[in-house]
Amino acid sequence: MSVAAVSSSWLIVASESRELANITPKQGWTLLASGPGSRLVKEVLRDCKPTDGIVSVGFCGALDPSLKIGDIVVSGDGVESARTFVRGEIVCADRVIVTASEKRALRQRTGAIVAEMESAAVAAKARDWGVPFRCIKVVSDIANEDMPLDFNQYRDSAGNFSRARIAFAALRRPFTAIPGLLRLDRNCRQAAQALGEFLADCKF
Repeated sequence: MSVAAVSSSWLIVASESRELANITPKQGWTLLASGPGSRLVKEVLRDCKPTDGIVSVGFCGALDPSLKIGDIVVSGDGVESARTFVRGEIVCADRVIVTASEKRALRQRTGAIVAEMESAAVAAKARDWGVPFRCIKVVSDIANEDMPLDFNQYRDSAGNFSRARIAFAALRRPFTAIPGLLRLDRNCRQAAQALGEFLADCKF
């Protein structure tokens, strides 16, 4: 008599819903948008029921100049795919890394190839549950470019980014900030598409 395979349950955690927009959940997957930064991740995961594993996914900023928009970066082992990706260290920062000079300094200090803001808190929850952790990120801004605005200035008391304040700040710099935000939006859409395609084929 054959025994049906039992699928594993995985919690897929991203900062924003648009990072999850192109991901088609596989059997046993639960997708969750936590909000940016460790504080919001901890709050959202506090009442989650344990799963068999957790994956931190989403956008990241390149620190390595060779990385391009849409490149997939995986930290550690446990992820397999026929698609091209880069294994390397991912540093979890407590703020958006805004300028190219900040990115260079962070790479020199840590040796990491990309930076993001949530994976450390997701990894901590995996340790609490005693389950595997995976980290899969996609590049949405490159190493040699500045962000169009210092997004750290436009976070509300809960830690979320205020779209209204960002829009107002952009209107005060229409010839630089607005084109930069439009370019970043295109990059994020390209990155989200690449992330969805990668997760459709990968195994962990």
